Amino acid sequence: MELDFPMVQVLNEEGAIVQPEYREQITKELTMTMYRHLIRTRMVDRKCVSLQRQGRIGTYVPYEGQEACQVGSALALDDGDWMFPTYRDHGAMMTFGRSLTTTLLYWKGRTEGCVPPEGKKIVPPSVPIATQLPHAAGAACAEKWKGTKNAVIVYFGDGATSEGDFHEGLNFASVFHAPVVFFNQNNQYAISVPISRQMKTKTIAQKAVAYDIPGLRIDGNDVFAVYFKTIEALERARNGGGPTLIEAVTWRYGAHTTSDDPSRYRDQEESKKRRDTTDPIQRVERFMQREGWWDEEWVNQVQEEVNAEIEQAVVEMERYPKADVSDMFDFVFAQPTWTIAEQKEAYLQWKRGMER
Repeated sequence: MELDFPMVQVLNEEGAIVQPEYREQITKELTMTMYRHLIRTRMVDRKCVSLQRQGRIGTYVPYEGQEACQVGSALALDDGDWMFPTYRDHGAMMTFGRSLTTTLLYWKGRTEGCVPPEGKKIVPPSVPIATQLPHAAGAACAEKWKGTKNAVIVYFGDGATSEGDFHEGLNFASVFHAPVVFFNQNNQYAISVPISRQMKTKTIAQKAVAYDIPGLRIDGNDVFAVYFKTIEALERARNGGGPTLIEAVTWRYGAHTTSDDPSRYRDQEESKKRRDTTDPIQRVERFMQREGWWDEEWVNQVQEEVNAEIEQAVVEMERYPKADVSDMFDFVFAQPTWTIAEQKEAYLQWKRGMER
């Protein structure tokens, strides 16, 4: 049984290509597109943390450090593909076409924040851990049985592999040869629990062996490795090859959420060291400098354009009224059940009592 899953890398930490077979595909245009998305994704994340600290949005889930995972994998998708994200994957959703205003509305608690852009199959982010994996397997089977070439990508963290839905999703997909890519972002902590205390296996990728599906382990801070390996897995899925499990090894610099203090459970010096050596954006910058593609004026222009986009989205987000808690009951079923109706009435009675 093959249990050796070496780390796949295309662009190393110094910004050098180490897989020459991909060199011709890494054009200046592709690199600049990726860099723009990476910068946009990080700037949005930092703005959202700031907005939460000011009380302008609710509890927020930051992802700084995981940009290459989300940008590279989302750029690999075709327009007709499905995306099943978690609460930490708004970088992937924005890269796949979700507007920044919609992203902010999600964190403001508005139902509009769950609506995908026209023509895109982006399922609302899953907050319960791993529940999206069986859903993704089901959507993939539906596409297969309809005879389309559409594939599915589903995101989850290392902590999700400890949930029963992880097994159910991979088992169902493997049995029915579903066209789905299980994309694991192993940021090495499930809230405060290090991966060494979550599982006995050395890698997450090797769990694919139990389902007789391909598994691979990639450098999640290498946007090119993420992009090309996700494309290959998606193409395999489209053409009848079934599911693939990808473990993208990465690191989140900050807290699990804005309600969390990571200094209580891990050494922040490690985050600082990783930021200096393995940061996904700095890696692309080093590559562009090596290639003679680095243009300070263009980079400044990108940052200015993204900043203007962010500020406009904040203005648009704040035009919406505060979310109505009764929306929680109205948007569960197309036709509310009697239990939902009772719960809503109980809430409204409580609210009337509080307002007296």
